[in-house]
Amino acid sequence: MKKAVVTGGAGFIGSHIVENLLGKNYDVTVLDNLSTGRISNISSWVKDGSVEFVQGSITNPRDLKKAFAGANYVFHEAAIPSVPKSIKRPRPSHDANATGTLNVLIAARDAGVEKLVYASSSSAYGDTPTLPKSEDMAPNPLSPYAVSKLAAEYYCSVFTGVYGLPTASLRYFNVYGPRQDPNSPYAAVIPIFLRLLQNGQSPVIFGDGEQTRDFTFVKDVAEANVRVAESSATGIFNLGNSQRITLNELTNKIREITGHTDIKPVYQSPRPGDIKHSLADISKAKVFGYDPKYGIDEGLKETCAYFLSTEFA
Repeated sequence: MKKAVVTGGAGFIGSHIVENLLGKNYDVTVLDNLSTGRISNISSWVKDGSVEFVQGSITNPRDLKKAFAGANYVFHEAAIPSVPKSIKRPRPSHDANATGTLNVLIAARDAGVEKLVYASSSSAYGDTPTLPKSEDMAPNPLSPYAVSKLAAEYYCSVFTGVYGLPTASLRYFNVYGPRQDPNSPYAAVIPIFLRLLQNGQSPVIFGDGEQTRDFTFVKDVAEANVRVAESSATGIFNLGNSQRITLNELTNKIREITGHTDIKPVYQSPRPGDIKHSLADISKAKVFGYDPKYGIDEGLKETCAYFLSTEFA
């Protein structure tokens, strides 16, 4: 059995990568400080012994050395994943996302890891008018979060070129799905909308609602992570669905699925650092077999079913 380590593996995306790896018979270790992750996301696997859990931080090289010993692959998901939070407090975002990634790369290099897969972000593109966004476009980060994620991409590229550590940086486009936490004030739009509607409250849209997003279902993202790790592909790759939808359209779909068509959204001023339109060109990622299976309707139905059956409902 090959060993895979998932930093941030108790989190939303990380726990889905863990689940995918277990389905492919990997020996899985999770490193997470539980600052945003939830042990309940992986507790059943920890209890039955299929996952080793190391409570530690990517800011602590000793924790990384312990977790990475004997690892074939590292999936680096740990981060402070919020544009608004980075604008309010830029230094913690930098420390976790940029310096933390440097620590992870050093530890992976020293442990002789075969490949590292890094969770990057479509925020690196900024608000450039060209659509779809392709990997050869010049980055234009608009927030401290985007800068920190982009800096980590450069570190990955340098570690590949200088130290011979194969790396793949995956630029996620608006990932959503089961286990996404709606309770944080910085939570993503879909879980927040679901929570508010289930509580009989109006979802809040910042701006006119005509901004567009390319939403990507988390199971497609998890599969892509494992596929790129097992391939020879290195570099930067978009992970999106290659379809975009306005927030107004998204809200209407969620209202219909949940049966809350009587609750209408309220509109507030746009937030700093938000971009107007986003759409991924995913053709480059086809080199390692990326082929998203979930459209927005299928993904929303599965996500809504999850939220209706959990404590978040």
